[in-house]
Amino acid sequence: MKKEIKQKNFIPQPEYSGGPKAMAKFIQENLKYPSNALENKIEGTVVLKSEINFKGEVIHTKVISGIGFGCDEEAERVVSLLKFHVDKVRNIKITYFKTFNIHFKLPAPVQTNINYVLVDTPKKNIPAENTAQKEGYTITINFN
Repeated sequence: MKKEIKQKNFIPQPEYSGGPKAMAKFIQENLKYPSNALENKIEGTVVLKSEINFKGEVIHTKVISGIGFGCDEEAERVVSLLKFHVDKVRNIKITYFKTFNIHFKLPAPVQTNINYVLVDTPKKNIPAENTAQKEGYTITINFN
């Protein structure tokens, strides 16, 4: 006789379709670093507590621990875009609470290299056999 397998939680929690990796990817793609935070070189983690209704929509968010400079508002905006899958539990409308950690890290500086090669060209009036071939000059410019 087999034992009946019980669920871990009496009330199943809402899940993002695709799992945590898909949710992290969605947040990363939709998160825009605030210009005020970029200017002041602000990095850190915003901790949010969100309220999810029985339809799987985020209806309210509250900043528990913020870093300011527009990052708190941006984290709230991105979390409010999330849509979860919620299993129905005996036709009861349940409100869920979930905590999110939204990380803000400054983007790596872009380094651009431009290479120029300068070569002397012979003048049109002088025959080619009288001119000596000279090596070109290479100039490298780095932008940081």
